[in-house]
Amino acid sequence: MPLLEPGRPVRGSTTGRPIMAALDLFGRRWLLRILWELRNGPLGFRALQQACDGMSSSVLADRLADLGAAKLVRTDDAGDYALTEIGEQLKPAMRPLLDWALAWDNELQQGS
Repeated sequence: MPLLEPGRPVRGSTTGRPIMAALDLFGRRWLLRILWELRNGPLGFRALQQACDGMSSSVLADRLADLGAAKLVRTDDAGDYALTEIGEQLKPAMRPLLDWALAWDNELQQGS
C-alpha cells in the first residue's frame, strides 16, 4: 500500500484530512493490535508475533513497515520494535476504547 500521510488521498477521502489518514491507517488489518502489544514496551519480532496470536511473519513485517513509515514504531538499539514519541501519544487515546470494550463485554455477559 502507498504511504499514508495527511494531505494525500486515502480510502474514503480525496483530501487526505489528518483524521481520514489516521482512520485509514488504523483500519489496516492487525495494525491496532501491534500498537496495543507495544504499549508496555519494546518487543522483538518473534515476541511480537507471539503476542499477536502468531500472525504470519509476512503480515507482521508489512504492518511494521506501515507503522515505521507513519513514524509510529521504530527499532531500538537492541533491534526490538518500540513506539516512537508520537506512537506513545496513542496510549492515552486507546484507554477509553479499552474501558468501553470492558463495559461492552460486561453488558453482553449480563444479557446472557
